[in-house]
Amino acid sequence: MLRPLLEGALDLLAPPRCAACDATLDAGAAGFCDACAPLLDPDPTGLGALIYGGPVADAVRRFKYGPRPELARPLGARLAQAALAHAGQVDAVVPVPLHPRRLAARGFNQASLLARPVARALGVPLSFALRRLRHTPSQASLEVTRRLDNVRGAFRARPAGGRVLLIDDVRTTGATLAECASALAAAGAREVRPLVLARAEG
Repeated sequence: MLRPLLEGALDLLAPPRCAACDATLDAGAAGFCDACAPLLDPDPTGLGALIYGGPVADAVRRFKYGPRPELARPLGARLAQAALAHAGQVDAVVPVPLHPRRLAARGFNQASLLARPVARALGVPLSFALRRLRHTPSQASLEVTRRLDNVRGAFRARPAGGRVLLIDDVRTTGATLAECASALAAAGAREVRPLVLARAEG
């Protein structure tokens, strides 16, 4: 009860803005303005909430590198909506971790911020069961063929539940998610389902 009241008061003091272009949002708009919203493409595969590109790509870049951690609120709401397809089918939500060095530099883990509303929507625990062992170059900076090698053996997990929903911001080749899923399986997860905010096509 208190959360909606606080969020409403914040909206009055600082009206919400489009996650992609910073335009002031009309009442009831869900994170993106009237110009950007029609350009959003839902991901038909179910692996992501949206297809990466256009306003979604702009929003992700602003969120991570702006840095604009407050964008976790509208973007997390989008992801939580997509996550409802997994309701009753997972026991925990686990975000992909950052290495402590990158976490210290950025100040937040975008996957963790996105995972919180997902766990809340599904009514399951948010588990920080994954740990990144090596400080690896950013996947976005590497050629596709090098991404799997970059993250191989980079994660370790502790038990997180039998069925895990693994959360990240963007899926490109899926190398990071696959390596995280392998670590979770080694720690006893019976099933790992990846879900991202945005999936890159191609």
